Amino acid sequence: MSGKIPLAVVAVGVTLALWVTGIQTLPEAFAGFGDPTVLFIASLFVVSEALDASGVTAWAGQQVITRAGANPRRLLVIVGAMAAILTGFISINGAVAALLPVVVVVAVRARIVPSKMLIPLAFAASAGSLLTLTGTPVNPIVSQLAVSAGGRPFGFFEFALVGVPLVVLTLLLLPILAPRLLPDRSADRFESAPDPSAAARSWRESYDVDLSTGSFFNASEGVAEVLVAPRSTLIGRKVWPGMTTRDENLVILAAHHGRADNPNASRGSGGVGEVTLQAGDAVLVQGPWAALERYTRSPDVIAVTPPHALRRTVPLGRGARRSLVILGLMVVLLAANIVPPAVAGLLAAGALILTRVVTMPQAYRAISWTTVILIAGMVPLSSAFVSTGAADIVADVVLGFTGDASPHLALLVLCIVTIMLGQFISNVATVLIVAPIAVSIAATLDLSVQPFMMALTVAGAASFFTPIATPVNLMVMQPGGYRFGDYWRLGAPLALVFLAVAVLYVPLVWPF
Repeated sequence: MSGKIPLAVVAVGVTLALWVTGIQTLPEAFAGFGDPTVLFIASLFVVSEALDASGVTAWAGQQVITRAGANPRRLLVIVGAMAAILTGFISINGAVAALLPVVVVVAVRARIVPSKMLIPLAFAASAGSLLTLTGTPVNPIVSQLAVSAGGRPFGFFEFALVGVPLVVLTLLLLPILAPRLLPDRSADRFESAPDPSAAARSWRESYDVDLSTGSFFNASEGVAEVLVAPRSTLIGRKVWPGMTTRDENLVILAAHHGRADNPNASRGSGGVGEVTLQAGDAVLVQGPWAALERYTRSPDVIAVTPPHALRRTVPLGRGARRSLVILGLMVVLLAANIVPPAVAGLLAAGALILTRVVTMPQAYRAISWTTVILIAGMVPLSSAFVSTGAADIVADVVLGFTGDASPHLALLVLCIVTIMLGQFISNVATVLIVAPIAVSIAATLDLSVQPFMMALTVAGAASFFTPIATPVNLMVMQPGGYRFGDYWRLGAPLALVFLAVAVLYVPLVWPF
């Protein structure tokens, strides 16, 4: 909760403490690092990266801009629905990261301050995380915990039985509450994703080129703007439009002295369009994306905007079809329960690498290692809660307070604890701590563990009070110009809705 020690260090410290104190053997303490759930979650990051890198999320974002119009309430509903649906398939962090710059652009075009839309984006994604097994790391964890406690695993779309009502309620409340409860505030700074249309327009104004945005960017080729680096081997060389580069065979579209955004820069010297390169000169080159990425990694040039960032903005770019086909096959494997989730996820990640949608280095970079290590380190603590009897002790305290006459009251206490803890520590860690207590209560009262696990999932998703509650809350803080106290105003009524659904609705679908 202090935030002074990195989460990964805390997680590894937990495993070491379990061994040092003799609570678990060394293999038991480090068993989380080989847990199938951890492998499944790691594979989902690779799938999410493939969808983003191939332009599938850019295409989805484009649909928002096309259909949203300028009505603020309609915008909130469409953006929220898009965030919820994307989250169900590519994870909550990936969906918000992909839609964040899109929502800012939509807000600006509709003359709405982004602060009215970005917290709703994060909260709608949290609701959408309950649509499928892959929506958030919590979902496969509670499914596995239910099996360990003698229950059954949750199906891939079984979460939607509670997720769909929550998404609908969230989308109904956001247009009503968000305009009134969120601040009208501008961000000091926002590092937005590159806009290909804006880049093309800038290049047409700065260089002697007259190409459409579609001519600059497509699935196979793109354009990069580079500056000649100090001490570059290119200094003193003459270049002109139509010439190709020596190494990557890229076509030079234009070049001029000085910065590209300087309207007074000289556009050539010597012959027509010819430039003798100096340090700081700007050059516009076109060619295959892979060649552009290799070229910009050269010490001779400095990329103004990395090609891989621009490539992600091309809707349905290279590898989009392969990504969607592999995603569809993974969903079929999970929905039909043909193979365990970890196998389905690893097969999908492996297929994306073998079909060259993502590279191995790209796959490694895509995985949030902090999340993986956190879960791997907390899984043994969760099992230790059960094996040592600690969960039973806490369960007895809860039952002493609530009595054994009303399972709903016990469920209410557990969900309130989960929601409160989840505002300061990760919902994954919170559920792993509270779940063993819920299992013990269910066993003591001779009840099914299924409603307890699903209710904890819902309560864990209600992390709406603080910016540090979830990564997506923190992700929208700076772009929206939010302060720490801005979240709870909209978060409190939504959390009450999630709590009511967890305690009253969940037991109707998954009876005690």
